Amino acid sequence: MDNKLTKKYGLFTAICMVVGIVIGSGIFFKTKDVLAAANGNALYSVLAWIISGLIMVAIATTFGVMATKYEKVNGVVDYAEATCGKTYAYYVGWFMSLIYYPAMTSVLAWVSARYTLVLFGYVEAPLFVDLKSSLNSPECITLALFYLVLIYFLNTIAPKIAGKFQVSSTAVKLIPIVFIGIVGMIIGLFNTKLGANFNADAVADTMPAPAEGVSTGLFPAICGTIFAYEGWVVATTINSEIKNSKKNLPIALCLGTLIIVAAYTLYNVGILGLADISDVTVNGTGAAFAYFGTVGSKIIQAFIVISCLGTLNGLMLGCCRGIYSLSARDEGISPATFKQIDVKTNMPHNSAAFALLTCAVWFVYFILMGLGLFDFGVISKYGFDSSELPIITIYPLYVPILIVMMVKEKDLHPFKRFVLPSVSIVGVGIIVAASILKHKMANVWYLIVFAIIMGIGALVSLYNKKRRAGGIVGTASAHEEE
Repeated sequence: MDNKLTKKYGLFTAICMVVGIVIGSGIFFKTKDVLAAANGNALYSVLAWIISGLIMVAIATTFGVMATKYEKVNGVVDYAEATCGKTYAYYVGWFMSLIYYPAMTSVLAWVSARYTLVLFGYVEAPLFVDLKSSLNSPECITLALFYLVLIYFLNTIAPKIAGKFQVSSTAVKLIPIVFIGIVGMIIGLFNTKLGANFNADAVADTMPAPAEGVSTGLFPAICGTIFAYEGWVVATTINSEIKNSKKNLPIALCLGTLIIVAAYTLYNVGILGLADISDVTVNGTGAAFAYFGTVGSKIIQAFIVISCLGTLNGLMLGCCRGIYSLSARDEGISPATFKQIDVKTNMPHNSAAFALLTCAVWFVYFILMGLGLFDFGVISKYGFDSSELPIITIYPLYVPILIVMMVKEKDLHPFKRFVLPSVSIVGVGIIVAASILKHKMANVWYLIVFAIIMGIGALVSLYNKKRRAGGIVGTASAHEEE
């Protein structure tokens, strides 16, 4: 075994990685949630997608600036180390390996299974209506676990095929988004449905009153879009595997995120041209797909399944390299074990196996607590949405990196050094505020879990410091070996 990853991805693959990881299930099933969070206000809904998208572009572009200067084994962890030091980089990497990547990946496996069941008629309901009888069905759970294992093997045994699948699935997933966006906008203008949906006063009369304790408005709507926009950071995990990374990764981050914002905005306007807002908030995007008939809806659903699997593939890619990025720095759990790279596949197989295990743990949590389908008495009150709240945490972790960047990077143009990071920090504030307004006490329950896992990370770090101080054999870091 070796400890180095080779250059195997080009610019086009890197762009597809950004676009393909972000565009997946979120745009399709979060449209309903965002409209409901906006209380049927179409303008707030569209603004929420645009605002969240611009925040993503600003932060991704800022990291793109850092990508022109730093390249090691895992982009965001590298940037944290270059700005805030090795200790902070360790905690960022620990969070992403133990919480962020596996929590997101497990949710995507479940969503992929749900879309597949809808496609083949196992769920007899309008698309994405929340029927408790099917959300946690044995078929859904079994298929989700199958997808997790399948994508795991694809990334570990045939990483080049996984890269090609990422490229092809990106092209496929853009087809329904662009089609619905353009066709829906044209139809909506001709039948006046688009204008009617943007008439806030008229729509408000058709909307049911929000549930007690549920906040609505622009900020809750913004929070609903975050899951759909997340994932671009995964592309930075392969910076050491991208050819001419210091040039190509920044281009991929900026161009890829701009494509996503344009596609999401177009799609949501198109949906509003095909169906009434009140119908979409009740029956989901299936209300708009119904315009194309049974056959048309099935074709769109097939594209969506491929879209979800493409995103799952990209997230698993980041998962597999998570604990490796720590081990390559002689940190984390058993660095000597998890920094090994297989000679034939050029993949960190031990790290990947650990990633699959953590995904399984988060999947169990999501099924039992995240969906809120089971009644465990008082314990049920302490569950949280693992598809959104881990995302909320990662953005505040960016803030120290951005602040130190403004202080240290004196050779950068003022726009890159001050404007981009400042806009990014404001964006982080908006996201945190949106989370507080939407999730309320669930933020607290999540932060407790976050603190426990990070506390375990602190103990692991302390052990490694004692191990290195004691001169135990096999402690040389991958960077020292290089």
